[in-house]
Amino acid sequence: MFEHFALRHIMPLLVASATTFGGLWPFWSPKNAMLEFGLPEKIADSPAAQPVMVLCSARTTALGMLMFVFYQREELAAVDTVMAVMGAYLGLVDGYVCWKEGMPGKAVFRCVSGMVIAGWGLIGLTERGF
Repeated sequence: MFEHFALRHIMPLLVASATTFGGLWPFWSPKNAMLEFGLPEKIADSPAAQPVMVLCSARTTALGMLMFVFYQREELAAVDTVMAVMGAYLGLVDGYVCWKEGMPGKAVFRCVSGMVIAGWGLIGLTERGF
């Protein structure tokens, strides 16, 4: 899987790892996963919200897995595309929801980190480098 590894691949591999394995956390501890995500205690304590977190996180894990599959196949342009779309869309939505729920620090972190990931993908740094 890592025969074609280059230093510029560290960022996408970190993103793939965080989304793949981080998305599994809600299966075991949805409340703690929601708190770490940036949602307030009132939502994290809600039994009705916890299965929704599990469902959404499963989809995020699938995106991380896709990044690993594309990376293994040396389809680096596809890795960049996933990062661009996932970073921009999820970064904005995550930031918006955290902001609306009164968690401005997490909102800014989620939005800014999403834009960094999106920028990496849009520029094509995984495939073409610096």
